[in-house]
Amino acid sequence: MPTLRWLTRDEDIRAAAHVPYRLLEEVPDLGHGDRDSGNMLIQGDNLDALKALLPFYAGQVRCIYIDPPYNTRSAFEHYDDNLEHSQWLAMIWPRLELLRELLAEDGSIWVSIDDNEGHYLKVVMDEVFGRRNFIANVIWQKIYTVKNSARFLSDMHDHIFVYARNAHAWERNLLPRSEELNASYTNPDDDPRGPWTTNAVQARNFYSLGTYEIVSPAGVAFTPPAGTYWRVSETNFKELDADGRVWWGKDGRSIPRIKRYLSEVKQGVVPATMWFHQDAGQNAQAKAEVRSLLSEADDVFLTPKPEKLIERVLHISTNPGDLVLDSFLGSGTTAAVAHKMGRRYIGIEMGDHAETHCQPRLTKVVDGEQGGISKAVNWLGGGGFRYYRLGPSVFDETGQIRPDIEFPVLAAHVWFSETRQPWSRPYPLSPVLGVHDGRAYALLYNGILGDKSISGGNVLTRKTLAVIRAALPDGFAGPVTVYGERSALSDTTLAAEQISFKQTPYDVKARG
Repeated sequence: MPTLRWLTRDEDIRAAAHVPYRLLEEVPDLGHGDRDSGNMLIQGDNLDALKALLPFYAGQVRCIYIDPPYNTRSAFEHYDDNLEHSQWLAMIWPRLELLRELLAEDGSIWVSIDDNEGHYLKVVMDEVFGRRNFIANVIWQKIYTVKNSARFLSDMHDHIFVYARNAHAWERNLLPRSEELNASYTNPDDDPRGPWTTNAVQARNFYSLGTYEIVSPAGVAFTPPAGTYWRVSETNFKELDADGRVWWGKDGRSIPRIKRYLSEVKQGVVPATMWFHQDAGQNAQAKAEVRSLLSEADDVFLTPKPEKLIERVLHISTNPGDLVLDSFLGSGTTAAVAHKMGRRYIGIEMGDHAETHCQPRLTKVVDGEQGGISKAVNWLGGGGFRYYRLGPSVFDETGQIRPDIEFPVLAAHVWFSETRQPWSRPYPLSPVLGVHDGRAYALLYNGILGDKSISGGNVLTRKTLAVIRAALPDGFAGPVTVYGERSALSDTTLAAEQISFKQTPYDVKARG
């Protein structure tokens, strides 16, 4: 497969592995509503934040939507959007790699972009996600009036590149049918099966059984028009006619057409790749939505996305309760829409306006604001979110764990480094982290056994091994990997007990 080369490519494709694992520190005063709703707003650089999420959310996100800087050579207040081409690629590559790891096997990623970097982004995403997992290039009509000031052609659209984590596992939802579509179905003959429309019985594709003569109830004979064939056999046509599924016109003299009933069509519409402003919103509408909620946002977000656009993305790609991630949260639109649609979300935004813009907007959503899609989805308020900032790294400059790290944090990193799976924190906590592929993992750290003494807490002894054995699932008799400060058991005992011992902090590495 062709690959894209740029000046710093070799170091950029390794950048994600060198990002430190940092702590996420909650700021309770900036959360709002039900803090246990599973929603997170994170302030900080998204590369660090994405790496911090891996041990807890790898493979858990059903839909990722991002709207990264477009590299338009226009100065944004909160983004340096005037990047050289290679710098832009250096920025986007490691973030896409981490986003891929967070995406569920049946998940999808949607990336808004324009023509400045869009075609290069397509090649990069082919490489990161696999060309076989490319789903579509959606064209969104962001502006609906021609700019007469345009030097060449008036730019009226953005791209949204859609990739699946695994195209064989991903399934899209249908869009709801519009009243306009349903209005084309009528019932002039009072058919008991309800409203219907018709399809032509002739087609241009050759069909060996489609050359017979049809006679209408009024005695008019029909053969297929020149260059066409009946699309059903004579036997099937007679069965349809006997079942009242053929329309001959009001006088019974028209060329037949086959009825299609509204009750029998799909209860939705297959999504297309052309999204017009009346269906998915446009830039002016998005700016009005943000300004109605955040009066101080007049000049901050020049190109926000309308709630209708994100609603369509999430409707196609998620179901209620699914986890949505936006690591370029901007004005908070993705999180606001996910909240109103009953999806869980993680939003990441750098700079002070995570606190001054995103947090107030989501607070208003929780309190039941009625802008954007609120009325369309019957949003009345509820739920809540937690607010986080990036803290220090889990590991020091030598790659070893910091001594003040709490048990759940280190447990998540141990589990992720061994299994590459996120750790689901059990309650109550125990030294056994879980079982994966027939092997159990345990951690003796930070007084998890209620005894912080050297002899009784973090050292593998007969006593602590008995506690570990008691916490294992019933009937488990497989090998166990135990992390601890040291082992007081002999190599012979470890082998007999199927124990693989790893020492903390030396065997817990800052793995990429």
